[in-house]
Amino acid sequence: MILTGELARYKEEIAGYAREYGLDFYFVIFEILEFEQVNEIAAKAGFPVRYPHWRFGMEYDQLSKGYEYGLSKIYEMVINTDPCYAYLLESNAIVDQKLVMAHVYAHCDFFKNNYWFSHTNRKMMDEMANHAMRIRKYIDRYGLDEVETFIDRCLSIENLIDYHAPHIQRKSDVSIDDNPRTPVRKLKSKKYLDSFINPPEFIEQQEKKKSQEIQQLEQFPAQP
Repeated sequence: MILTGELARYKEEIAGYAREYGLDFYFVIFEILEFEQVNEIAAKAGFPVRYPHWRFGMEYDQLSKGYEYGLSKIYEMVINTDPCYAYLLESNAIVDQKLVMAHVYAHCDFFKNNYWFSHTNRKMMDEMANHAMRIRKYIDRYGLDEVETFIDRCLSIENLIDYHAPHIQRKSDVSIDDNPRTPVRKLKSKKYLDSFINPPEFIEQQEKKKSQEIQQLEQFPAQP
């Protein structure tokens, strides 16, 4: 449910205060959800549409029990997209909603301007929906059990993904001279002067040097 009435007025007022403080953010779309809906979206990492998998159901069950037993409560969620989507819990009091909306605008400013988020895909809502459609097509083609088993294996190494990778430029130091089959580089000379400019001792020295470099590369790879 989109904001209406009093909350819609508060949204514009709070956005004005945020801009006065110098915050710069994407357009924010607020939606009000019941706690079951909030838990359902939270179980899917904040995205309404995800590929089918038992893990999301497990997360939903855990969040729902935490809320029912008074152990936890999700006041809001905000998604790093353009525009930003933010979800408010329907049962929050008005003062809670105002505080949460101000908090959301700070989040959105951080998403837009912080270097850590500069390489993220701002259209992740569409990306997640495309992923979900693709996985469902695989399920229709290969069957649920086979696709789910494959996803389980992928998720088992999820914690090995380097989340710093988008910010790291890895350049290879390996050149054509590192290829063992590449002849040793000689000094430029006229053909009749080659034996004087590149004597056998010099060639032997270059071959030895290249052999050492290749051995070092084998011990210390240029790329991780």
